[in-house]
Amino acid sequence: MEATYYLYTIKTNFMQFHNYAYLGIDKSSKSAFVVDPSWDISQILEILDKHEAKLGKVLLTHSHLDHTNMVTKLVRKFNLDVYMSEEEIEYYKYNCINLKRIHDLEVISVGKTKIKCLVTPGHTKGSTCYWSGDNLFTGDTIFIEGCGICNIQGGSSEEMYHSIHRLKNIIPLDIGVYSGHSFGEEPGKDMNYLNKKNIYFQIDDINHFVKYRDRKNFKGIFNFK
Repeated sequence: MEATYYLYTIKTNFMQFHNYAYLGIDKSSKSAFVVDPSWDISQILEILDKHEAKLGKVLLTHSHLDHTNMVTKLVRKFNLDVYMSEEEIEYYKYNCINLKRIHDLEVISVGKTKIKCLVTPGHTKGSTCYWSGDNLFTGDTIFIEGCGICNIQGGSSEEMYHSIHRLKNIIPLDIGVYSGHSFGEEPGKDMNYLNKKNIYFQIDDINHFVKYRDRKNFKGIFNFK
């Protein structure tokens, strides 16, 4: 099936944080959405201007500052809507202008583009992945090389185990994974690649998973590339 939107990968950084945001422009309407705008919006504005597109929606995978710090600037510029899971909003008391609560399996429309919301707790209480066409935007739930840390407020290795197995069960193998960070692998590798290379996808025992995810000697959690 032909894609309904153009996808642009946007990499920004501040100190040791290297973040990925994703801009989608619906082909039929030139309406656009952005996932997790961070640190700098100049690339977003440049792409929108080049394609004469209008940004209408911000999709937030979770509430951590490195994924949300450009939201207010974009809302003030475009008066757009911001989407985050109800679980995330309630637990962390996140608030911003034009904030909309979403629920698991809810579908957001941008022109002819349909985006399915999948609430996948583990990294945070209400972390959410967004599935649209051939692409899955995962924030800090899963990376190409691993999964998000769980030993923080609202995090849970048990929930991360269930979220990963849910994604394994419902996301087709040819869908590309676009995460909020990279440890060296470029975003866009498909689920089949993660099944073979991502160790967290290969652990079928929840106790083993929790013990490994919560191990004390884990290093390099912020060695973003």
